[in-house]
Amino acid sequence: MLHLRHATLDDLDTLSELFDEYRVWYGQPSDPAGARDFLRERRLLGESVVLLALVGDRPAGFTQLYRSFSSVRMRRLWILNDLFVRAGFRGQRVGVALLDAARDLAVQSGAAGVVLETAGDNLAAQRLYDRYGFQRSSGVHYLLRVGGER
Repeated sequence: MLHLRHATLDDLDTLSELFDEYRVWYGQPSDPAGARDFLRERRLLGESVVLLALVGDRPAGFTQLYRSFSSVRMRRLWILNDLFVRAGFRGQRVGVALLDAARDLAVQSGAAGVVLETAGDNLAAQRLYDRYGFQRSSGVHYLLRVGGER
């Protein structure tokens, strides 16, 4: 049975494992300790909300959302920054359940909406977001890199 809940620091080991898998899926080197530190800091600083999906007692996926604002609308926005479903759980509506929970969080907080971005070649995710009701932006996205990363 699928169960979703807000993750806590007690879930850090499970979340770190999922988060590391997610990053590797996006072509990053595995870094379990870095994943744990990153998630721990987000939680301690209250900078994100992580929703954890469990099938039975097995971790199936997660989504991480960050608070933001729309100055024009003068309302909160949520940035759905990360959504990951483990390969063995794909096709079982885990992603849809995580999107439902993200939408509910936005509604409960009085937000104007949820925004996200995904890789141009992540066609499965794009199909999910299109079917779910996300609208593709007509805007142009920019990124100014300021660190040593490329």
